[in-house]
Order: sequence, then C-alpha cells, then structure tokens
Amino acid sequence: MNDVKLAVLGGEGTGKSALIVRFLTKRFIGEYASNFESIYNKHLCLDGKQLTLEIYDPCSQPQRGKFSLTSELHWADGFVIVYDISDRSSFAFAKALIYRIREPQTSHCKRMVESAVLLVGNKQDLCHVREVGWEEGQKLALDNRCQFCELSAAEQSLEVEMMFIRIIKDILTNCKLKEKRRPSGSKSVAKLINNVFGKRRKSV
Repeated sequence: MNDVKLAVLGGEGTGKSALIVRFLTKRFIGEYASNFESIYNKHLCLDGKQLTLEIYDPCSQPQRGKFSLTSELHWADGFVIVYDISDRSSFAFAKALIYRIREPQTSHCKRMVESAVLLVGNKQDLCHVREVGWEEGQKLALDNRCQFCELSAAEQSLEVEMMFIRIIKDILTNCKLKEKRRPSGSKSVAKLINNVFGKRRKSV
C-alpha cells in the first residue's frame, strides 16, 4: 500500500488545521478559519517505504446540530479526532464523532478491519483553564478502542509529528490485516470514493 488517507475531525476552534499545518510545515498558525474543505498531499518515507499521505481538513464544523460522516467513513483509512482541553463542549462533540465511527457497520460502509482512530486533546498549553481531564480523554479512548494523546499544536512540533506518525503506522498495520482477509480478486473502491469529495487539493 502506497496511499494513506487520513481525516482530521473535531469541533470548531479545536485546532485541527493548526495541527495539520504544524505537521506539514513545522510552522504554527494561531488563527486559522476556512470555509473550504481541503485535502493536503504529502510524500514521506516511513520505515523504508515511500508513502503518499492525503489529509482531509474539513471546513469549520459547528459543534451543534446533526452531522453525517458517510463520505468520510467511505474515504478515510483512519481518523484523528481533536478536542480542546479547555472546552468541554468540544470533548462532547469528539465523543459523538467517535461513537459515529464505531457504530455497528452498515451495509453501505462495511469494513473488514476496524478503522484506526486517534483521539487528541489539543491546547495543552491552556492547562490552567482546563475543562477536560487527561483521565477523561484516556477513558474515552480506551472504551472505544482508540489511541490517545494530549499535546499543544502551539508549542510541541515534535509531539505533533510523532502523533501523525503514530496514526499512520496504525493505518498501515490495519491495511496488512485487511490484505490478509481480502478475498482474491476483490478491488478497493477507494479510487471511486475519491470523487465523493469536491475539495481543493494542496501539495506540500
């Protein structure tokens, strides 16, 4: 497998785009608002393998109202779910996203291997106004078979990079399991699903 597709989801203002930009460019953007959905492309070498990473960055997602992840569930190999440790409502939204991803599989989105999910508590630099404890994030992740970490996109460039590498490695492990279980002759529909998104593509 040479392509890895990763969706970064979370409530408005949680720092989704800041995490992505920090990973791709090592720079931090404090204020980032976008009305456009984007897919960033990055080529990287991991454990001696050349990979093409695609990261889906949605436009600002309101934390209230109904949401559907049907397109994302079809497209993505893995998910980074972001909340702001100083905003409890963003944690509730992250929980709802994880529950949606972990729902019993339906016929329109059946997976042979469960999606890789990493829950991220962002803005650790704001721990003095913390509303969500580390233990709460860890428990949510454990209860839903997710990886978990807390970090600060503003202050921790290396930790952000390691977080993305961690989820990419999980995705690659899942893909190896999927290949073992895939019936001979079946083909991935990922290329067809690519057309689901009318996003702007950005190469880094």
